[in-house]
Amino acid sequence: MKRRDFITLLGGAAALGGWPLAARAQQPLPVIGFLDSGSPEGMTVNLDGFHRGLSETGFTEGKNVAVEYRWARGHYDQLPALAAELVRRPVAVIAATRSSAPAIAAKAATATIPIVFQTGSDPIKDGLVASLNRPGGNVTGATRLTVELMQKRLGLISELVPKATAIGLLVNPNSLQAAAQVQEMQEGTRGRNMALHVANASNDRELDAAFAAIAQSGAAVLIEGNDSVFIDQRKHIVALTISNKIPTMFFERDSVVDGGLMSYSANFADSFRQVGVYVGRILKGEKPADLPVLQPTKFELVVNLKTAKTLGLTIPPGVLAIADEVIE
Repeated sequence: MKRRDFITLLGGAAALGGWPLAARAQQPLPVIGFLDSGSPEGMTVNLDGFHRGLSETGFTEGKNVAVEYRWARGHYDQLPALAAELVRRPVAVIAATRSSAPAIAAKAATATIPIVFQTGSDPIKDGLVASLNRPGGNVTGATRLTVELMQKRLGLISELVPKATAIGLLVNPNSLQAAAQVQEMQEGTRGRNMALHVANASNDRELDAAFAAIAQSGAAVLIEGNDSVFIDQRKHIVALTISNKIPTMFFERDSVVDGGLMSYSANFADSFRQVGVYVGRILKGEKPADLPVLQPTKFELVVNLKTAKTLGLTIPPGVLAIADEVIE
């Protein structure tokens, strides 16, 4: 083939789009950094929600976007280093989930890479955003308002044991929200003239001791504080509530599916879906500063009747009437 003919052929292939398509095929996929305070175990439903949100904006992991996962596995002190890893990668956007700690670590690591958080606390109080409607900066996301629901959970569980004079609260002392959760419960029990007993556990090994302390305190019911460690250890915690025969209000539905008594919360999977949607919109060019922080509009009360029977409890008709899901 003559050189002139080859150049003509090359130009024709480019005009037909063949070469640009090949070039595009070799381009690296945009990378999402996924930073979580817990571990991947027990996260199947939530991760499905996240990927569903990505799909709604046209993104599929492994097809047109890649995801780099970093799990702190309850070691909150590792979050700054994990966030720094993602920044050095570098990633196009960071999804920081399950508590404010990953988002705070990510925000400290970068002022330019967009961050989409998913947390149960107030993002303004946590210093993540300037306001809910106009976040400003490089951070936005979704809140489940978990801390703000503490007193509502207390009211619901109290209806099962109306004569209870003492209540237990399980918290992770390493959580950034531990103090806020204790304060919420102090205010709630003060109004009901109930004694509050706080039990601390930051890992699996400390849970048995925490439940022994709750049993010794004489608490008639237990409120589970919001923490990713408790999600990771949900089956262990559920087993301890049954063996200690203490009616427990959980902060997420999956614990009740696994045999816990009851929960009252926003839908976790949908909150993760919202994060996926925002990540996708940012990948398409929108700015975090222009995306308002999302808040739940619906909260779900889930009750497990089989567990209630095991604990020798009768769920009041009024509670069953407002339950969104009853597991029999």
